Amino acid sequence: MIAKTLAGALALVSIALPHAAWADDPNDPAMRERKAREADAAEIRRLNREQQAYVSQRDAGYRAGWQAYRDYPQAKADYERQMAEWRRAVRLCQSGHYEYCAR
Repeated sequence: MIAKTLAGALALVSIALPHAAWADDPNDPAMRERKAREADAAEIRRLNREQQAYVSQRDAGYRAGWQAYRDYPQAKADYERQMAEWRRAVRLCQSGHYEYCAR
């Protein structure tokens, strides 16, 4: 039973494959006219530009993400330093040094 199903699937694939290969047929009658070839080339150029814009935008996002990742240790250290200064000011304020309470 499995062998028959597998054979059927292979038969379907073998029927479908030649059609996919005809997509770039240099003898395609629709591409004999210069106007059709130029339109095809223009569409390919448009698709390439569209894809390049997408890739550039995607890569810019990746760059921003990696930059944030690289900047994180310094940002965390800055935050910890500021929090330590604030905690110190709170302790000094609570101990009677009221000039630190304004923070």
